[in-house]
Amino acid sequence: MSLAIRLQADPVRSLAFGSISGVYAGIGTSIDKPARMVLLQNLTDALLMISMDGVNDHIPIATNGYIILDITANKTIDTGFFIAEGQRFYVRDEGAAATLGSAYVSVFYGSE
Repeated sequence: MSLAIRLQADPVRSLAFGSISGVYAGIGTSIDKPARMVLLQNLTDALLMISMDGVNDHIPIATNGYIILDITANKTIDTGFFIAEGQRFYVRDEGAAATLGSAYVSVFYGSE
């Protein structure tokens, strides 16, 4: 086990406003490594709801808002609590449809 873990970033995942409706749609692909930190951004002009299973409401994000899920950014070990490999994030609007912008998911993981 190494005590030197480097923060790495996956390419950003996004979904443009025209693909966001009242029904959940996936934001890009599922993650392929256990995530230490996730940044969810709503850069649209509508209130959005985020889901981690595509069915249930989990995280509302206001217009031009964001949330950071900092799970284990300060850990030096590779065991414990992470956002699982294979996780995908979903988005829908909360009433009024977005007319511009996109929803984004930025994923960060650790590597030696």
